[in-house]
Amino acid sequence: MRAAIFQFSPVFGDAATNVARIEHAVRSAEAELWVLPELATTGYLFSDRAECGSLAEPVSGPSLHALADLCRERRTRLVVGFAERDGDMLFNSSAYVGPDGLVAVYRKVHLFDRELLTFDPGPDPFRVAALGPHHLGMMICFDWVFPEAARSLALLGADVIAHPSNLVLPYCQDAMVTRALENGVFCLTANRVGVERRAGVELAFTGCSRIVDPRGRVLAQAPAADDATLLADLDLDLARDKSLTPRNDRLGDRRPECYVGRRPGNARPGGPM
Repeated sequence: MRAAIFQFSPVFGDAATNVARIEHAVRSAEAELWVLPELATTGYLFSDRAECGSLAEPVSGPSLHALADLCRERRTRLVVGFAERDGDMLFNSSAYVGPDGLVAVYRKVHLFDRELLTFDPGPDPFRVAALGPHHLGMMICFDWVFPEAARSLALLGADVIAHPSNLVLPYCQDAMVTRALENGVFCLTANRVGVERRAGVELAFTGCSRIVDPRGRVLAQAPAADDATLLADLDLDLARDKSLTPRNDRLGDRRPECYVGRRPGNARPGGPM
């Protein structure tokens, strides 16, 4: 499968322009799967919840409708971050769209910093959706910090993790090599570039979008500051082989009965790890 990432700097509040840029990128290269950044249709730095609500769209809104038409025209699939309005709820979401329309929506589970002032946390567990004979899972940006996110998708059978992002910290791109390797999956982190200055806050986004294979190899990487389209051919059957040695399997060797979880407030110095 030929996969692509389009890294760019969305224009804040101008969905029509952002969708047009996505359409131009998708028409400029051949790929069977595209991954776009987090909140690619609106930009990121909302001044408050009311502003976010005014720019958010339902899944039936014009942005996803236009991108579904694009997928139908190009016979491709696309994962894109958008601000979702569902009644009184606002979600930082990603949509998986194909030639036949909307396939799945993921609502970000782990909200980062000011997102907690704007969005409601995603209430649903991680899920996978069909990608031809294979499976695709979605994470969004800060989800990378929580290994349980990628591991949940791998245990559900994901071969590819699409990871729309608006990264401002410098750690994720390297960490996704570990997420890919420890789970034996392809990871496509689609970051954005540029700077947003709004509501007395300035954020600079780190670019360096990456496509990583199940062996932890970086197949393609974008620059830190420029728009870019990444392309890579993915042998998705590699993600079905979880072996590390003839005797070791990344998922089969798990021993959940030995893994102890405790809320931080309940931790006791000197107690069991």
